Amino acid sequence: MDFDFLIKGIIIGFSIAAPVGPIGVLCIRRTLTEGRLSGFLSGLGAATADASYGMMAGFGLASISNFLIGQQIWLRIIGGIFLLYLGIKMFITKPSDEEVSSKRHGLIGSYISAFFLTIVNPMTIISFAAVFAGLGIGTIQTDYFSSLILVMGVFVGSGLWWLTLSSTVHVLGKRFDTKKLGWVNKVSGIIILIFGFIALASI
Repeated sequence: MDFDFLIKGIIIGFSIAAPVGPIGVLCIRRTLTEGRLSGFLSGLGAATADASYGMMAGFGLASISNFLIGQQIWLRIIGGIFLLYLGIKMFITKPSDEEVSSKRHGLIGSYISAFFLTIVNPMTIISFAAVFAGLGIGTIQTDYFSSLILVMGVFVGSGLWWLTLSSTVHVLGKRFDTKKLGWVNKVSGIIILIFGFIALASI
């Protein structure tokens, strides 16, 4: 039944998004310093990238998937460098500069940066390809409508995780003053830098 595909998609999307990685750190930091909407839109950018990769796997677009996997060295270099840039920027940014930075880059910038970081991660498409193959999705036995329902579920599941995370952090973050937000920037910057170095070291 199509409803079963929707539920499976939601579970897959939630499960793949939940492990805390660079996007999770980015969402937490932006929620604390720029507001819940900025944090949620960062997660939504990642959810869109997840759904895009889910669509490739679900519709059996092997040629595109294989091309992206074949380019994983360059993708890791690009993603690693971008993570280093974000990490340094977070570390040196003062809480007093957050409002100015948020207005300059806007909420769309939060969405695009998270989408970019997720889309250049070759492990995302590999994860979806493995999970979908295990479910028999993306084969000739699966019709396109069911695959579309599954991909919609992936987006909803991933978005649900980011909504939960940003909302929870927003509630807890009300206790943070300027000094604590300054430490959030430094700790987040260091963690993002570590992820960046790991991405480059894995080449």
